Amino acid sequence: MKKKLFKKLSFSHIGFTLIEIMLVVIIIGALAAMVVPRLSGRSEQAKIAIAKADIEANLATPLKLYELDNGNFPTTNQGLEALVRKPNSSPIPQNWNGPYIERQPIDPWGNPYVYTSPGEHRMDYDLYSKGNDQNDDGDDIVNWE
Repeated sequence: MKKKLFKKLSFSHIGFTLIEIMLVVIIIGALAAMVVPRLSGRSEQAKIAIAKADIEANLATPLKLYELDNGNFPTTNQGLEALVRKPNSSPIPQNWNGPYIERQPIDPWGNPYVYTSPGEHRMDYDLYSKGNDQNDDGDDIVNWE
């Protein structure tokens, strides 16, 4: 029975024809041409959103916990490393209950966040990322705005 069925079919009916394959490729190309421009630039927007979340919540909360435990924020010299391991420099925290975070934080562009305490823009601390260009200019992601 199988031999009879196979004999009745020609090769053009067994697989895809060249026209069918070309149509699929054209459809996929058209969809890609519509979707790719809409997604361009989204990765940079996503990195900015991650940096904002880090600054506003993921680092602000551990810094506040550190301050509640020790009565002050880490100094500029102690930096955000004070959230990972107990500082050895003055003022040495007496009630350090860390680690407050697992590892030294880096921004989405692979650079450390800039931390100063007391801050220039805020009394407690300034925390920011220099962004993609790594320059202190208007595109920084900051905690004081």
